[in-house]
Amino acid sequence: MALPVPPPARVFAELLSTPAPASAPAGGGGGSGPPAPSGREVHVSGSAELSAGPDRARVSLRLGSRKGAAGAARSSVSRRLEYIAQSARQRGVTVCIIFSDFGKMQNVCNLLIEKLGTSVTISPPHFYHTPEAVDTLRRQVCVAAVGNTRQKAQEVCRLFGQSLGKPLLIREEETKEWGGHIDNHLSNSPDSLTLQERIQNATAYASCRVFAVFEIKGKENRRNKLL
Repeated sequence: MALPVPPPARVFAELLSTPAPASAPAGGGGGSGPPAPSGREVHVSGSAELSAGPDRARVSLRLGSRKGAAGAARSSVSRRLEYIAQSARQRGVTVCIIFSDFGKMQNVCNLLIEKLGTSVTISPPHFYHTPEAVDTLRRQVCVAAVGNTRQKAQEVCRLFGQSLGKPLLIREEETKEWGGHIDNHLSNSPDSLTLQERIQNATAYASCRVFAVFEIKGKENRRNKLL
């Protein structure tokens, strides 16, 4: 499912530098070892917010039959159960069907109402998220926040003609989740809601704020900048 583009990150940046190291004593050897780390860093905070529509829908169907004898009524219900789900072999009168394709759900429900008439009652669909979909949303919003943070740190460095180095620290500071029906209970939404309103009510949202520290490598390479 398509996810909306996250809003611009809120950024706090701080450029830090340590005092220059003491000069080497006179008369030192001509060889030069690896340069000492500069200790310059950029500290950035960023955030992201994403949403995900439900990936499952559940509808319940109730069957009824009025006959002169109990056996005949039970036989009538069993035939209808066989029509609804070929694998149904029980004597119960309630069937629950779970869909991952909402278009197919509408087509099946319309077909059953057309073929079975008043003998079948179909509940309004209940939309929800599988645990896997919720975990995916959590990972995506965290990765988006980290990506926003790195992009902003890079922009801050370019503003001062510097080049962004490797990350030294990435810390997830706050994660929030709201909306959606992430449980397995039936929704209490009114029957009057449209299909799109039910999907919107079941949409889950998540936001994440991270703090990161990046190394500042030095002057930005003008050649790479032109490329």
